[in-house]
Amino acid sequence: MEEKLSYEEGAVQPLSMHPKKFALWLFIVSVVMVFASLTSAYIVRQGEGNWLEFNLPDIFWYTSAVIILSSITMHWAYVSAKNDALDMLRLALIITSFLGFAFLVGQWYSWVALVDRDVYFVGNPSGSFLYVFTGLHALHLISGVIFLIIVLISSLRYKIHSQNMAQMEMCVTYWHFLGALWIYLFMFLLLNH
Repeated sequence: MEEKLSYEEGAVQPLSMHPKKFALWLFIVSVVMVFASLTSAYIVRQGEGNWLEFNLPDIFWYTSAVIILSSITMHWAYVSAKNDALDMLRLALIITSFLGFAFLVGQWYSWVALVDRDVYFVGNPSGSFLYVFTGLHALHLISGVIFLIIVLISSLRYKIHSQNMAQMEMCVTYWHFLGALWIYLFMFLLLNH
């Protein structure tokens, strides 16, 4: 009997993760791999020559500030959910959604600025890469705004609170990832354009 007790006491609790969180992390890793391969291809292609040099649109600075601010409001939403401050949670989610939409509008205007500088998707590879980077990021950000709206609806139905944080934690993780991805892309483009 004593042997059995000592065996059970030595048992290690297995690591566990919510299956949807695990799927989200797999998705994030795949997105990182896509953008890592694109930025690598950018550097290789730039080294081959025939590369159009142009200044990045100034609006990228503003959209970068907007995405950083949206990460702050997203953290506010997370803290509010953890503390069961549901009205603050909803307000923070609404503001974050608005900032996400503002970022997307800013990205649209960055494309307008590129066209005004005669930088097009078809033509020189430097412009093509820029459109692909910003377009793919915008596509992921649209999915992030949709996720925010789903979480907002869940909060209105009282499904998000301190005892039920899985969906909120996933949304926070994804949103902060999107913000970090944009800052990475912007810094990469600043250093390599």
